Order: sequence, then structure tokens, then C-alpha cells
Amino acid sequence: MTDASEMQAPATDDKVAVVIVAAGRGARAGQADGPKQYQSIGGRAIIARTLDMFLEHPRTGPVVVAIHADDRELFRRAAGASADRVTAIVGGSTRQDSVRLGLLALRAHAPSRVLVHDAVRPFVDAGLIDRTIEAIGERQGALPTLPVADTLKRESAAGMIGETVSRDGLHAAQTPQGFPFWPILAAHEKAHHLGKVDFTDDAAIAEWAHIPVKIVPGSPDNVKLTWARDIAMADQRLSGERPRFPDIRTGNGYDVHAFEPGDHVTLCGISIPHGKKLSGHSDADVALHALTDALLATCGAGDIGTHFPPSDPQWKGAASRIFVEHAAKLVRERGGRIANADITLICEAPRVGPHRDAMTKILSAMLGISADRVSIKATTNEKLGFVGREEGIAAIATASVVFPGDVPE
Repeated sequence: MTDASEMQAPATDDKVAVVIVAAGRGARAGQADGPKQYQSIGGRAIIARTLDMFLEHPRTGPVVVAIHADDRELFRRAAGASADRVTAIVGGSTRQDSVRLGLLALRAHAPSRVLVHDAVRPFVDAGLIDRTIEAIGERQGALPTLPVADTLKRESAAGMIGETVSRDGLHAAQTPQGFPFWPILAAHEKAHHLGKVDFTDDAAIAEWAHIPVKIVPGSPDNVKLTWARDIAMADQRLSGERPRFPDIRTGNGYDVHAFEPGDHVTLCGISIPHGKKLSGHSDADVALHALTDALLATCGAGDIGTHFPPSDPQWKGAASRIFVEHAAKLVRERGGRIANADITLICEAPRVGPHRDAMTKILSAMLGISADRVSIKATTNEKLGFVGREEGIAAIATASVVFPGDVPE
């Protein structure tokens, strides 16, 4: 069982770990072409398509795949190059035990959050992953669901309709299910120790362990491929899809703030000692203001003044991080994935170089992207103009966002 010291272990980074369950035999889908997770849809193995969604997502980190002991070579062939990017372990005799073993394999990474996903849900999308991640708290899990639409009947012992069950408040559970890592590992270990093996998903274990679980909107496309007919329909769907053009948008932002008496400036969320400070209604972080406008531009959502008017007293002295995170949320709500952010600061002083790493780390967390997708540069104005006279600082920001592609006519 997980002890208290493990539950206090710090996370090694902000990435969300992933456990993908792929140890089942899939008898209901037939065995002619092997377990269902290795069968082909649209010319690729189901498990390979599932892995792609998590390996390519900017907010996910280490991925553990629980496979059957007999499937090592089958998994390597199906996953292709992705096999070298994940940790494959031998799962247990039940889904519950496979998840537990997957969580144990992640202990060395000490993630703060983890997603658990079924390998046979290959149509999970980035928006669903984002919604689930954002709902995970320090002591709260997240469960994507769809409201039950069908009328429900309870069968009697005689094989007749016993009663009609109200659909009010009923939801069909999906994966990925997200949890704070150490509490869900402790819950799995406790259930294993007590011999409780009848949980059908991880949200049920969380409920048993008194871990609150927040419901988030699922996706009707995120189907679980259970029967041979499901796989045939998925193959038909993918084989008949027309290619989509990538919808990559670039937004630009520019801002400038004058100096006034003070003892520090705030740039990219970092407070830097300086003989002056920047004048502005918020914390006057010129870099984050430019970045906010760049992000808003990618989805036609106006500019920073539209959402945070300088005339509104509630933003007086506010941290500009609020503005960037709001803009990033609007982008994600419209289906966008932030690909990169580039900021150029134009000033004679202070020096930006010594603070670049700290700035990059903060921006990476704000935007939910890896540090290699953040660029922060600084240049002087060669003593020319208001910047050259050290009257203020200017910033230029560029953001690239990938939105769902369009099917060509």
C-alpha cells in the first residue's frame, strides 16, 4: 500500500501522466485478428491511434501502457515508433489491477495528476483531454460523461420489464478519467489489500475512497469499441473520411508602457529589481499584455481592452497572468491548441537574459505547453526613440494556434 511519505512526494514537473489500459482479451469483438486494441481501423491499429492523442498532447507527460504478457511483440508492431516513447508493462488479470500496476509504474515520475484511459477509445480528442485535466484538483478527480438519453428499463426475475428507471441525473461514464496521483494510487492499493476487485472504473474506486469526482462534458465521438460491429463502423468512418486541411492561425500583439518612479518592473510574470517601474492600470506587464492580444487574435475575440477595460477598477494592480490565462481558455473553448508563443522585449534596461529561464517556466504553465514551445527574446533600440531614451519598454508577441481542420469542398 502507498504510505504517507509517498503521498507527500513532490511532482517532478507539471505534465500530467497517463495510464492506458490495453491488457484485455476483447472476446466480445472476436479474436480472428487478435485482441480488439490491435485491430486496424482506417489502416492503423486502434491502440496506435489512441497513443497518438496522448503523446501529441502538449499537457501530458509520461505514458504507461498496461498490456497482456502474450502481447509484447504484438504491441510493438502495432504501436510502431510510439512504442519507444511509452513504458509498456504487463497488466493484471482485471482492468482494475492493470490500472493499479500502471500507477505503480509511475511512482518514480512522481506526477501530481494522472489520466486513466481505455486503449479502445481511439476517438478521444484534445478538447476532452483538456477539460478533464482542468477539472482535477488536489483532492478531486474528474470524470467525462454524457447524459443518458435512452429510456431505461429494469428487468424482473421472470425476464419481463420490472420498472422504468428515471434518467434524471444519470450519466454514461467515459475515459480518460483524471485524478490527483497519490490519492488514487493509495485508493487502488487499499482496494487491492482488502481484496475488493469489483470496481468497474476508477471513478468508482475514488467514490469508495471518498475522493470527490467532478463531472465534465464528455464527447459523443469518444466511443468505446466493444463489439466487432463497432470496429467495422470505426474502420468505415476513418476509411471514408476526406482529408482535412490544417487550420493554423497566427496572432500578433504589440504593447508599450512608460516608466514612472519605482523600484522594479514586472516582465513575463517575473518581478525584476530596477530603478523605475512601468506605468499601467494592472501590473503593467507589457510582455503579457502583448501576448494576450496575440492569443485573442487567433480566434477573433477582440483585444485585451475588450475583456479587461482599464476603466474597470477591479483590474487595478491585477497580475497580468489573469489576462493570459483567460485568453488561453477562450482559445481552448473554441477547439484551439496553442502551438507556440514568441515574445520580443524591446528595452535598454533591465537585462532580460538572467531571467529568461524563470520567465519561460511561468509562461509554459500559463499556456499549458512545454517550455520548448515558448520563446522569449530581448533587444535594445540602439539608443533611438523613446525606448533608446529609456522612457519605457515595448513588446511584440506572436502566438500560433492549431484549430480543428476544415474538410475541403
